[in-house]
Amino acid sequence: MDALVAALGSQSGISKSQVSRICQEIDQQVQAFLSRPLQESGYAYVYLDATYLKGRLGKALQVCSRAVVVAMGVNADGRRELLGLKVTDSETEGFWSEFIASLKERGLTGVKLVISDAHVGLTKAIRRQLQGCVWQRCRVHFARNLLQRVPKAHQGMVTAALRSVFAQEDAGEILSRWDDLAASLAERFPKATELMNEAREDVLAFRHFPQPHWKKVWSTNLLERVNEEIKRRTRVVGIFPNDASITRLVGAVLLEQHEHWQLEGRRMFSAESMAAIPELEDLPALLSAAAAEVQDAGPR
Repeated sequence: MDALVAALGSQSGISKSQVSRICQEIDQQVQAFLSRPLQESGYAYVYLDATYLKGRLGKALQVCSRAVVVAMGVNADGRRELLGLKVTDSETEGFWSEFIASLKERGLTGVKLVISDAHVGLTKAIRRQLQGCVWQRCRVHFARNLLQRVPKAHQGMVTAALRSVFAQEDAGEILSRWDDLAASLAERFPKATELMNEAREDVLAFRHFPQPHWKKVWSTNLLERVNEEIKRRTRVVGIFPNDASITRLVGAVLLEQHEHWQLEGRRMFSAESMAAIPELEDLPALLSAAAAEVQDAGPR
């Protein structure tokens, strides 16, 4: 039985049987939401991210860190939807592959860009399960990784220079600013330059999509706001008694947020700009052309 609901029941005079019935009703609503068929029109953009909560596991009821992974998509109308939720002990490739496969079984189609951090298990699962789509490495997570390779005294300068890259409104200028920054760091901070060269296409993948979308697809910030709400709403519990209780409360939070978005009716992107997203078969060609530009340009 959910510890939080039970506690509320004891305070309000609700019997254990009533609390149990409430939990069952919540479970039914959450499971119906998490197993619903997804829209046939597809989701051009899919965001994947994880947050961590404390829960008890096994016969010893040992307190463990539990990964709570959430998927969010943008449908053909340019509206957000929360697509799925799963609780696990670690973000392995096998887990992420299973999670993405479950979304596909429910009808996930039309994915052209997946936005996530660079967790190895996740990126491998994306390439295996969503072949042909483009991967956008979250620019916020990348910036943190980059600063780890720069002495603290110089981090402010690098942060400002990196922000100037994303302030450009032209794809060619973005590439130029990126390469200039990488070159300027090469002598003093070669490891930072190495990371920038390795991550160039993944962090700048957004540039192949409509310019009005860039600020919302170059990071996982939109999904992380949902994770912040999950953290806020679960803080009162502290330690969950089991994974089922995590799914119950977090699933209820996602269902509430999803319904709010639907009632609000606000689009993230206009229908016209969604229609301007390149077709899936054209995206590999775009990326190949970008790679050729890098090769032709040579070292700067």
